[in-house]
Amino acid sequence: MSLLELKDVRIAYGGVEAVHGISLAVERGRIATILGANGAGKTTTLRAISGLIRPRSGSIRLADADISQTPAHEIVNRGIAHVPEGRRVFSTLTVEENLRLGAYRHRGHPEKVSSNMGRVYKLFPRLEERRQQLAGTLSGGEQQMLAIGRGLMPDPDILLLDEPSLGLAPKLVQEIFRVVRKINEQGVTVLLVEQNARLALRVSNYAYVLETGRIVLSGPADGLRRDPRVKKAYLGEK
Repeated sequence: MSLLELKDVRIAYGGVEAVHGISLAVERGRIATILGANGAGKTTTLRAISGLIRPRSGSIRLADADISQTPAHEIVNRGIAHVPEGRRVFSTLTVEENLRLGAYRHRGHPEKVSSNMGRVYKLFPRLEERRQQLAGTLSGGEQQMLAIGRGLMPDPDILLLDEPSLGLAPKLVQEIFRVVRKINEQGVTVLLVEQNARLALRVSNYAYVLETGRIVLSGPADGLRRDPRVKKAYLGEK
């Protein structure tokens, strides 16, 4: 059963259409990934899902409710969290303060905030060690951990991850993907945008290939990993 579904979604910036009528679905409890080159419309699609931009037409449905015109803060309350490209942590706040900001959905329930923070620290022990450290002084990998942890604080049903491996050393990339799989095993549905196609397809159940604002390929991740077109364009294989 689909938790998230886009039907014929078109998204424009001013008079320029960036996404041309895409349709996709993410099943509850699964990991889906969107592959594509820079400028393909991947980030734009995630921004539309999380309410940061409004689609020109089409529908975005969460658990069968249309959220196409729902404000971003209400979309968080309905169960979608977005971890943006580039981490976007609050550099002058501590690790713990960043996490607390992510939990505003649970304001007034300190026991819930504390419980969720414990869950994040269990996933990322390094963050607990640095809980009073300013986020701007963390390494790139630690900032990515913090960004993902902040996205988990509101208890999302679905987590949107935009390029979580960007700019990280190979060892840290492996760790981030291990955590993505762990988050999914804990019951969180994941929609992943990622340029590391090899790892993305390895952890995902289903995948879409987006080119210049259009979905050109889709199917089970295992199948796309063997597709000659995907091998050539995204895996560096002939």
